[in-house]
Amino acid sequence: MGWKDAIDYLRSGAKRRGVESDAPQPEDRGLPLAARIGSVVNLQTSPLLRANANGSLVALPEAEDGRILAISQFKLSMAGCLYRYYLAKGDEDDREKFLQLYVDEHCEVKEILYCTQLVRFIPTTAEDQDAFTGADGCGLGDLQFSLWRSQLEESGADSAVLATAFGEQEALDFERDVGDPNAGFVPPFTGTETRIDEASGMQGLKQELYFMPYARELGDGSKEYLLVTTEILQSVNGDARKRGIHVDFVVGIPVEQERLVIQ
Repeated sequence: MGWKDAIDYLRSGAKRRGVESDAPQPEDRGLPLAARIGSVVNLQTSPLLRANANGSLVALPEAEDGRILAISQFKLSMAGCLYRYYLAKGDEDDREKFLQLYVDEHCEVKEILYCTQLVRFIPTTAEDQDAFTGADGCGLGDLQFSLWRSQLEESGADSAVLATAFGEQEALDFERDVGDPNAGFVPPFTGTETRIDEASGMQGLKQELYFMPYARELGDGSKEYLLVTTEILQSVNGDARKRGIHVDFVVGIPVEQERLVIQ
């Protein structure tokens, strides 16, 4: 059963129970911080400016990044779940920008990250795919992860940002942010992402995920996160013929909830 078929089936079942509605039912309700598609985001940028000055790779928000364009929920093999509020979806040539919220099993927001995509990698060989799913007990899930300057230069990253972040180094070293710190490998989280691009939920995508967060210390002692996510596309707008696999490298900076207003 396709995505649209499933939604139509559920709606017809509601009508049989006497719940009549000709209009599509909104799917962007009851979300953390009362966010909805089209909501205006007001974010104090001082934590991002401070992180940027201390060697972070984060891209600062642009004027056009002030509205939520899409919303997704990660259902992963962890307690609680992640939500992403996309300010730029990255479907064309632009790179993703989003707020990532971790909500615990009691539905309380415990962490907010402002995130920007660094680079997207397409694993074309079985070896690459195994490495970025942790299939052989190594790769994604290793204790250490290095991000190479040459990788970002080839992707067209801002040269001034790279100069501040890397200095004379050729690589930045991140450490896994979850699991036993003495374990050389921890299997990545697995699950799905369902993203809706408009309120009725009829447009969007669904992906299978392998996810692992890494972190490093910036010059002022604060944390910068590197979120590595292998995404296996399952459907777009309910069309299961749309398939693909890619790996997103995203940098995230913690933001206090008091610095964020969603209207």
